[in-house]
Amino acid sequence: MALKNQYLIDLMETVKKRNQGEPEFIQAVTEVLETLEPVVDKRPDLVEAGVLERIVEPERQIMFRVPWVDDNGKVQVNRGFRVQFNSAIGPYKGGIRLHPSVYLGIIKFLGFEQVFKNSLTTLPMGGGKGGSDFDPKGKSDGEVMRFCQSFMTELSKHIGADCDVPAGDIGTGAREVGYMFGQYKRLRNEFTGVLTGKGLTYGGSLARTEATGYGLCYFTKEMLEANGKSFDGKNVVISGSGNVAIYATEKAQSYGAKVVALSDSNGYIYDAEGIKLDVVKEIKEVRRGRIKEYLDAVPTAEYHEGCKNIWTIPCDIALPCATQNEIDGESAAILVKNGCWCVSEGANMPSTPEAIETYLSNELLYGPAKAANAGGVATSGLEMSQNSERLSWTFEEVDAKLHGIMKSIFKACDEAAKEYGMEGNYMAGANIAGFLKVAEAMKAQGCV
Repeated sequence: MALKNQYLIDLMETVKKRNQGEPEFIQAVTEVLETLEPVVDKRPDLVEAGVLERIVEPERQIMFRVPWVDDNGKVQVNRGFRVQFNSAIGPYKGGIRLHPSVYLGIIKFLGFEQVFKNSLTTLPMGGGKGGSDFDPKGKSDGEVMRFCQSFMTELSKHIGADCDVPAGDIGTGAREVGYMFGQYKRLRNEFTGVLTGKGLTYGGSLARTEATGYGLCYFTKEMLEANGKSFDGKNVVISGSGNVAIYATEKAQSYGAKVVALSDSNGYIYDAEGIKLDVVKEIKEVRRGRIKEYLDAVPTAEYHEGCKNIWTIPCDIALPCATQNEIDGESAAILVKNGCWCVSEGANMPSTPEAIETYLSNELLYGPAKAANAGGVATSGLEMSQNSERLSWTFEEVDAKLHGIMKSIFKACDEAAKEYGMEGNYMAGANIAGFLKVAEAMKAQGCV
């Protein structure tokens, strides 16, 4: 898909010029602007108000050094980031990613996506994202703690329960959130819901761990049923083996699907009989091991080095839950050739533009990340609500609210796609529905 509207073409050229060397951010903006052409044609008032020029520019970008001492007494230095992208509909909200690949462009792309994702949840949350090029893998608990404390020492100056509420992301689990929250509390001398994904003993929410994976399947189930299909009896391939992949597997299996593959950064496992989830949970949640250890418990399964070929496994439904751009045009073509008819995204932007074009041109059911994986941030929003009210809801209460939110997200995507003449294109529907809510708020608040 190529831009035809001259206003959007000029805007995209400005974005490319201002953000050179940040391909992920440029990719994310391009995808959104391409689907907003009918909105621009129909809503000249938003163009006149300069909403689009403002929405592609972060409100604030913060970059800082993070010095910490390793177990050998040597000082290490990483870079920390927080991009506060848009606060039109609520406080900035978005995770903290700890991974060697992190740089400003990754954080900007994630923050930009978060604006629309948070808008779709129906909750009052703006969009932001943060992180560092620190790698928690292979580090001791003491090293991770010292890094997190140093990171939060600087970040604490820029966040707050009514300003910016970070959460976990890749590399930032319950351990890291706990260390960061403890440092924030120590520095600010206050106990507020400034971080989500906290432990259950200090303000966390039940169902948060399961939320993104469950939410992915709730959205996908709605999309399937709207098109006369279901999970029942279908073969599913899921990439990743963290929280999102594990709980997407659990929920898909509960719907009668057979999940046959999972992966990690080293390779993937294929179990033709269906993944034994108790084995995966033991490896990943208890031992923090590698996915190849699955073969120790299930010797009839296969393990293959490298991640990309997981998409050569024939399946009906593919749920990419690992990382950005993991499915390229070649992998998407193989999925189609092998009979896959549905792709729904549990990771952030896991499909390249070429892959998305392949899905759409072959009429696959496609659930885009900003809609399909919004369950995590939706439940983070529910955690914020519980913290504000000093309440704790049951697992069933949170899960029911999450299920309702994911159903409303699919409905919003479906209705927006139909309204703008793109029925069945849930990517366009998600972008349009998410954008319009933020755009109306920005217009109402004036030029800020």
